[in-house]
Amino acid sequence: MRQISIKALAAASLLCAAAPALAQTGGAAPVAAPSGADVGAALDAAITGAHRSPENRGRDAHRHPKETLGFFGLQPNMTVVEIAPGAGWYTEVLAPVLKDQGKLIAAHGDPNGGAYRRRALGGYLLKLAANPDIYGKVEVADFSPAKGILDVAPGSADMVLTFRNVHNWVGAGTAGTAFKLFFDALKPGGVLGVVDHRWPEDRPSDPRSGYLKESEVIRLAEQAGFKLVGRSEINANAKDTKDYPKGVWTLPPTFREGNTDRGRYAAIGESDRMTLKFVKP
Repeated sequence: MRQISIKALAAASLLCAAAPALAQTGGAAPVAAPSGADVGAALDAAITGAHRSPENRGRDAHRHPKETLGFFGLQPNMTVVEIAPGAGWYTEVLAPVLKDQGKLIAAHGDPNGGAYRRRALGGYLLKLAANPDIYGKVEVADFSPAKGILDVAPGSADMVLTFRNVHNWVGAGTAGTAFKLFFDALKPGGVLGVVDHRWPEDRPSDPRSGYLKESEVIRLAEQAGFKLVGRSEINANAKDTKDYPKGVWTLPPTFREGNTDRGRYAAIGESDRMTLKFVKP
């Protein structure tokens, strides 16, 4: 049976949705970094852009996109691979910054990976197609660590970014392969930026929690050949006690307990997170 590639799906989605998408967006002006602007100004323009929903902007206080991307060293002329972008929260920030001088490659999941992954990919492609001024230059690539696939040319990327994904690969037993794929995609001197839910080093690991020890992520990266060059507390949250009935998904934005203790979990906010910067030597 012929396998469907994400690149083919992306092209079809953008072609089919381009015309109605223009009407849906109301002709909103594109958000672009001014020529020669520093990355701070470019990030400010993207973060405050009208293409972002109030709900997504509300998460800035927990996710600190400007500070996080600044820590990783993002520049508007880079080729950046965003790994497993989900619904595209960080894509909303990265795409406007990179679209004029750089390139954003969204390495989404396997289109043949089951109903959940197909729904996630379909929703993401519709998001891109609905606002071509912002997302028209985003490239979508296949990513499946279980199959050893990251459809990005070896040694072509300046930066690989992954946000709250490593715990999934650890749970699936594919984390080692994923980090090796990132290493191969990067140029020498390229940066890998990792953000994930942080588990205390002095507690026994609990794979069901969604949290990981920082030391475990560093070990995975170093085994793939990376060198740790920086840690940041930008995304730390001292209120996160990490002892919830349904793991990290008890907290916002998921609220897996529904209305049970919702106010308490909302007051805690999103999870305590590690923010790690690695370099390919």
